[in-house]
Amino acid sequence: MLHQIHERILPPSLSTASDVDLSLDSRIEELPMYSSAVEISFTGEELGKYLDKYPQLPGVILVEGGIYYGMISRRRFLELLINPQCKEFFFQQPLSVIYSYARTAILQLPANTHILKAMQLALRRCSSGDPLLRTSPEALTEPIVVQNSDHTYSLLDIQELHLAAWLLQGIETQIRYERSQVQVIQNEKMASLGRLVDGITHEILDPVGFIWGNLTYVSNYSQDLLKLIDAYEQELPEIPEDISLLKEEIEFDFLEKDLSQVLSSVKTGAERLKKMVTSLQNFCHLDAIYQKPIDIHSCIDNIILLIKSRVKKEIQIITNYDVLPPVLGFPGELHQVFMTLVSYAVDNLLNTPSRHQLNPESHLEKEQPKIEITTSVISRDMTNDNIPDSRWIVICIADNGAGISEAEQQEILALLAAGKKSEPETSLALSYRIITTRHGGEFNLRSQLGQGTEIEILLPLL
Repeated sequence: MLHQIHERILPPSLSTASDVDLSLDSRIEELPMYSSAVEISFTGEELGKYLDKYPQLPGVILVEGGIYYGMISRRRFLELLINPQCKEFFFQQPLSVIYSYARTAILQLPANTHILKAMQLALRRCSSGDPLLRTSPEALTEPIVVQNSDHTYSLLDIQELHLAAWLLQGIETQIRYERSQVQVIQNEKMASLGRLVDGITHEILDPVGFIWGNLTYVSNYSQDLLKLIDAYEQELPEIPEDISLLKEEIEFDFLEKDLSQVLSSVKTGAERLKKMVTSLQNFCHLDAIYQKPIDIHSCIDNIILLIKSRVKKEIQIITNYDVLPPVLGFPGELHQVFMTLVSYAVDNLLNTPSRHQLNPESHLEKEQPKIEITTSVISRDMTNDNIPDSRWIVICIADNGAGISEAEQQEILALLAAGKKSEPETSLALSYRIITTRHGGEFNLRSQLGQGTEIEILLPLL
């Protein structure tokens, strides 16, 4: 009899697990699965002996003429055979009849489903909102039907899924712990660096302030001395020969004209140094627990001043500022966001020539690389009549670089929104989290190939 069964029902096959170690991105197709297709015309007796022959088989895939019909698990089949009277009945019936009695909610997933996602769906089976699909807690042990890429079907033992999910949850917990430790260390480093830079900027600002404060006196003193010399020349009928020789030696005429320009240059340099140090001090400012009113334009100007040494004259930075009220926020974090976004735009522009060389057919216009920063205030209509219209500050940072494709753009936005724990947190992802989570704003990315990239930030006005 077993020989006849083997002729009618092919033995099951077990796919081997992937040789690659499991990661948080692993999918259920990497797990061992059973392939066992049985025609619904076979009887319950044949299925019983088939399951008895292969005790590790969690169930069978039912097909009708080779087309997927359903699934019946070992557990559910044995439940029908507990009653001796039912056993005699079901043994003689085809599997189509048995399936109509044993039918339960089947969890069917594509083979590329992530393991942790599959585990979540498996646990939700007994809490389905549809009474027809809701299963008993015992049904949580039912195998999962996996639809392969070649349109065949396999069975995944729920125990295999539990084991894999347990391993991945351990990995996820370890990653969270390691990232939290790295974040703590990074926060300590940034705090120490902030205190160090704050101390250095104070040490620089003191002599700069001394120079700045005394330049006015030096300018006045020099003008007074020149007036005194001119008065002596007016009163003396003849200038002694040794004084005339001294004036020629020191090039007095040139010195008289150049002195004011030298003093003006020193004053300009001291002013630039003072602004640079103040910008660095604001950038490394340690945020307090509570938010503070922030001048957005001052933040952006500080970042532009710091980054100008990198772009020099290669990239033009244009600012179009609207009249903005102060925004409540964390100054240090917003400085970090603006530094990241302006640097991102600079990187896009610096990479444009190399992209153009790799793609000579590109239709990019040969115009000077530029970054345009625009600010404005907008109002949004609220659907609820009880809530007044909301006002937002919009900061747009756009470049005329090569741009990015739609697929790459969607991938970046998906990573920002999902915040995948398996990936190291990038500066762009950190900026997204600061704007959306810490400040309740919005972060939008728009780009087209050959049209540049635009990042838009919206911050609410309370």
